[in-house]
Amino acid sequence: MNSEQESHQGVDLLEDDGCYVALTHDLLDAGSIMDKVRSPAAGAIVLFAGTTRDNFAGKAVKELQYTAYNKLALRTMMDIAKAIRTKHELKGIAMIHRLGVVPIGEESILIAVSSAHRQAAWRAGEEALEECKARVEVWKREEFSGGEGVWRANRDGAVGQKVADTTDA
Repeated sequence: MNSEQESHQGVDLLEDDGCYVALTHDLLDAGSIMDKVRSPAAGAIVLFAGTTRDNFAGKAVKELQYTAYNKLALRTMMDIAKAIRTKHELKGIAMIHRLGVVPIGEESILIAVSSAHRQAAWRAGEEALEECKARVEVWKREEFSGGEGVWRANRDGAVGQKVADTTDA
């Protein structure tokens, strides 16, 4: 089965053989992502929800802003999903990343995996997240209280570089 890329209702997505990946500017819906991986052969569904927290490295965070190279990010996400589905013998895997502004307490990424047994699902979910953070072409800007902001790779603990505002006032 070949991957199909679609864009509808504000969502860019790819689906292929039990793998679903997407990018959207909309609020993320955990129930709909879990439904993408449901299977009568699955004894476990694991869902990871990454949320915007109110601080980073001792600074108060106002919000996060995400941007991506959509076509490449979707292909990378699909490559990750297929490899993890095969490695862990999953029934399904779904990953969706939110773009644009993500306020405090809201989800920026959801990853759902289903498998016959819980151990495979736990391991696969964590591996999928780590691979996404390491490889997917998504960048985030942390907006701090007081107006300062910094772009950084979408990786835990990676320190970004302040970028001068080049817009005309």
